[in-house]
Amino acid sequence: MPHSPDRTVENPPVPALLGPDDPPAVTELNPDGAAPALLVCDHASNSVPRRLANLGLPESELARHIGWDIGAADVTRELARLLDAPAVLSGYSRLVVDVNRLLDHPTLIPPVSDNTVIPGNTNLSEHDRQQRLAALFQPYHDRIAVRLATCRARGVVPAIISVHSFTPRLLSEGFDRPWHIGILWNRDPRIAVPLMAALRAEGDLVVGDNEPYTARGAMGYTINTHAEPAGLPSVMLEIRQDLIDTEAKAAAWAGRLARLFQPILAGPELRETRLY
Repeated sequence: MPHSPDRTVENPPVPALLGPDDPPAVTELNPDGAAPALLVCDHASNSVPRRLANLGLPESELARHIGWDIGAADVTRELARLLDAPAVLSGYSRLVVDVNRLLDHPTLIPPVSDNTVIPGNTNLSEHDRQQRLAALFQPYHDRIAVRLATCRARGVVPAIISVHSFTPRLLSEGFDRPWHIGILWNRDPRIAVPLMAALRAEGDLVVGDNEPYTARGAMGYTINTHAEPAGLPSVMLEIRQDLIDTEAKAAAWAGRLARLFQPILAGPELRETRLY
């Protein structure tokens, strides 16, 4: 029987930034999942710590794509259930701190996002910056590292599947993005190449290869930190948000992805670490 993905493990309290009424910095689902994979969702939530007062933004801005990856958490939860895989989800908005960015990247704590000025991110002190990293960034990556170590300790080489979503149209770009899903990868082709082939064989999808974003740079921090240096197979998914913006649509996409992932994850080439 598959393990239930309903058990949630929360981080211990963190000092200063988060209060007792704030959500946890990271949530873990299905920690005993048997699949040889770990799902991660970097931009699962649009929450903001209470003491940061919504970063000076109205709720309508936080609900947009700039605040989170719409639908990505729902896809991740359903994939965790269907694949019987553990999952780690971030607890706060990418506008507070983006856990998928290099520490020196200008969008780690963005002052502007898709033409929207973020008042709470202007003129930050180094103390404020370090506080966000300590409270939100580091606990998320620590939890991923612990989960990977647990898998390795029981003899499993875990594949890392990072679930994201993208807006159909960036105001700063000014054109409609044609892709239904983008497959982002850096050097390791073991999941990305067969997954793109399987998606294209579905016959109804426009599939991007490192489009509309690329994992070959600052935007692939999570897999480039946890997967590639250790030789673990990995891939980032970018699903167009209008395709997964309801629970029903997210569940349908998770079902399709689970069907395509199952034979790939069972492949012998994923049973060993490889450095590329």
